[in-house]
Amino acid sequence: MKISANKVVTINYVLKDTEGNVLDTASDGSFAYLHGSNNIIPGLENALQQRQAGETLSVLIPAEQAYGLRDERLQQTVPREMFGDIDALEHGMQFHAESPDGEMVVVTVVDISGDEVTVDGNHPFADLALNFDVEIVAVRDASAEELSHGHVHGAGGHHH
Repeated sequence: MKISANKVVTINYVLKDTEGNVLDTASDGSFAYLHGSNNIIPGLENALQQRQAGETLSVLIPAEQAYGLRDERLQQTVPREMFGDIDALEHGMQFHAESPDGEMVVVTVVDISGDEVTVDGNHPFADLALNFDVEIVAVRDASAEELSHGHVHGAGGHHH
């Protein structure tokens, strides 16, 4: 079965930056996504299109087709009090926040100066070209429930 829209694809991968540093891995056959539903970065999804279980590939995804280019407008300084009763606020901590248009976004603390905290809403891999070594483990038809929810469900059904 070839990878196409509405297929559940299971992959193992090693993700590296252009200098060969390992950024992430999935090697136990547990990473599955719904193809065509924007569950993974566009460049990798495009590279996997029409491939099948058992194939391997190495692909360089440019930043624009990965997590995008940095947008300095996504960095802002906010009052320390917005973090409530978190006593040990540290550089690198991540939080869920609501964007002005009501979307949930992840922000990373990049600076703490007195009563002000600078957070960055860019993905940590923004501006990076990414090297993927991928093994396609399995391809199957998505269930009706997975299609209606737009993502893969674990063994036994709905888990979110």
